[in-house]
Amino acid sequence: MRHLITSGLPYINGIKHLGNLVGSMLPADVYARFLRQMGHEVLYVCGTDEHGAPAELAAEQAGEPVELYCDHVHQEQARIYESFDISFDIFGRTSSSATHERTRAIYALLAKNGFIERKSLKQYYSVIDGRFLADRYIIGTCPKCGYDRARGDQCEGCSSLLDAVELIEPRSAISGSKELELRETSHLFLSLDTLQARVETWVREQQHWPNLSKQIASKWLNEGLQKRCITRNLKWGVKVPEEGFEDAVFYVWFDAPIGYIGITEDWASSKSEGRSWKEFWLDKANVRYTQFMGKDNLPFHTVMFPAMLLGADDGWKLPDNIKGFHWLDYYGGKFSTSNKRGVFTDVALELYPADYWRYALMTMIPEGGDSTFTWKLFASTINKDLAQVLGNFVNRILKFTESKFGGLVPTVGIEGELELRLKANCERLVKEYINELTALEFRNALRSLRALWVLGNQYVDESAPWKEIKTDPSRAAVTVRSALNLIGLFGAASYAVMPKTGEQLLASVGLQHGARTPLHAYLSLDKVKPATPIANPGILFHQIEDETVVELEKRFGR
Repeated sequence: MRHLITSGLPYINGIKHLGNLVGSMLPADVYARFLRQMGHEVLYVCGTDEHGAPAELAAEQAGEPVELYCDHVHQEQARIYESFDISFDIFGRTSSSATHERTRAIYALLAKNGFIERKSLKQYYSVIDGRFLADRYIIGTCPKCGYDRARGDQCEGCSSLLDAVELIEPRSAISGSKELELRETSHLFLSLDTLQARVETWVREQQHWPNLSKQIASKWLNEGLQKRCITRNLKWGVKVPEEGFEDAVFYVWFDAPIGYIGITEDWASSKSEGRSWKEFWLDKANVRYTQFMGKDNLPFHTVMFPAMLLGADDGWKLPDNIKGFHWLDYYGGKFSTSNKRGVFTDVALELYPADYWRYALMTMIPEGGDSTFTWKLFASTINKDLAQVLGNFVNRILKFTESKFGGLVPTVGIEGELELRLKANCERLVKEYINELTALEFRNALRSLRALWVLGNQYVDESAPWKEIKTDPSRAAVTVRSALNLIGLFGAASYAVMPKTGEQLLASVGLQHGARTPLHAYLSLDKVKPATPIANPGILFHQIEDETVVELEKRFGR
């Protein structure tokens, strides 16, 4: 079966924070790497979400034309994700011609099938700015939670979807003016109400969704779907192919998820070596489609995007699993791109290597509820898991091999009871790890991975080769050879979470990472051949001192 993976499209209005990374792209990458390693065919699709009012606002603030601004930010985001070793098969753009054409094609099918309606509505007009204001151009107080900088489409404080006219004390996000008038204007609406029965039937069939995704879909369906506007009075976006809408574009929530398809088309035309995008989007029987995203995007992906594809009724592949995540908070408050709160991906990489972040964030991943990032927790995770458990094991075994066996894998010695028990325990933990990653239970998978590293330390402590070398050199050789094979197993198992570390560990014992070498292949603990020269990479992970934590808290706040 082919696997299609998409993660929430990062918006173009600047560099993303760590909460955004761990809430979509990073777990999707861990899953994609794991599946490839286990021998599956994977297409991991993502890209920048580039249309809508926030892009226009960000470009205005940067003093650049919106197209040029999007070019710059897309390139910078792509560079950062590459530095984090996110293994997209393509990191595209919703502003590509393929997405524009696919959006208009799906709209045409929805219109043909009777799910598009033209309606007049009242929309805020800013007298000072001389224009209608799309909902993100309006800010005010949320009527549901009281957050005083809620946007006209969604409240960042409580995640409620809003209509701009619901805001208390609305004002222009461009000028700050409160001189707003409600004027009548014409827009196109998607008839979600008439699509509700189809969506409900489909949602009921989804047995493997996590609770968060089910809860949000059920909430929307239980409240009853309403007709939803799909056009906006903006210049930047996908043009609407209807008379009277020459100055309008499609609302970004409508075209952004279609971007997954458009970006796949871009992959097919530029990177696929003759493969068709239809193999992933129109072959329901042979594709498993998994989505990853934060909870603020779940209404669009559990209800609205499926409604669009069901209404278009053109054989589209709908997601089999939608892995939604809660928030990763920063010291009890939300990470925020607009408010520049927290740690951002570009700065993070200036502080520590990508694998430090990948591992630490995956241990904090907000699966069952919101979780909190603190510098103290980050440092503790690096120190206790990576430096003291994994790094310490690898360092002392490689050093011992250099000093006592000339830097070569020992060739003598017969395995005993300890090795048989070691293999059985490794098999148990690796099986757990595989099952947990398959089920998208990332926190549990990380616990199993760490337990595997702990097992190696326990084995060496019990064998004590530094004592065996004095009394029974053959027995010490068995311990060291087994421990070197554990390094190979640890490298293979760690690869999905920490790809560079995984490759380093494998290389240190003369192995190469095979993208399609499943973890089971390392369980015999005989992949590392006798007489193979080892290559000590030195200290893998440096501890983070308490003084450094204090400095980081001062720099980034808490």
